[in-house]
Amino acid sequence: MNGDANRFEQCSVEHRDRLKRMVRLRLDPRLHGRIDASDVLQEALLEASSRLDEYRQNPAMPMFLWLRFLTGQKLVQLHRRHLGVQARDAAREISLHRGPFPEATSAALAAQLVGRFSSPSEAAMRAEARLKLEQTLNQMDRIDREVLVLRHFEQLSNAETAQSLGIEEAAASKRYVRALKRLKEHLGSFPGSES
Repeated sequence: MNGDANRFEQCSVEHRDRLKRMVRLRLDPRLHGRIDASDVLQEALLEASSRLDEYRQNPAMPMFLWLRFLTGQKLVQLHRRHLGVQARDAAREISLHRGPFPEATSAALAAQLVGRFSSPSEAAMRAEARLKLEQTLNQMDRIDREVLVLRHFEQLSNAETAQSLGIEEAAASKRYVRALKRLKEHLGSFPGSES
């Protein structure tokens, strides 16, 4: 039992940044002023600590993926508490994944890909690039987009990505390569890029 507690502590410390990144990417923008990613993670880790015996009895997935799952559930609970039915509003942006977690929107993903510029001309270029990226992402298969989010932004391994999505590792790998290829094709059309 003490070994599981130590393993839990080590895993939660080792993967804290990855879990926070997941929360930031999937947190509804309307909640940014009310909810902090660190608070979501702290609540999730407290719940995980209280459910450690449950995990030990049936470790169906690696501990990190279990912590990620509980963090995602906590995020869903917070979305429902703060947004209620609005969280399921059909007028929201196109989702990247209809899974157990709040989805990372194409706008959130595009913002991560484009980055931040400071001058007005750079800001205008960024806005144009972001719009093109959103359009490209919206045209992709939703699982390809989710694989891109999991691998690139949440930094899950191919095996972790496959297990999270319930697909074979080879399929996850092919989807990741396909998504990157599609993005590369569209990045070549941005101003200032070399084709």
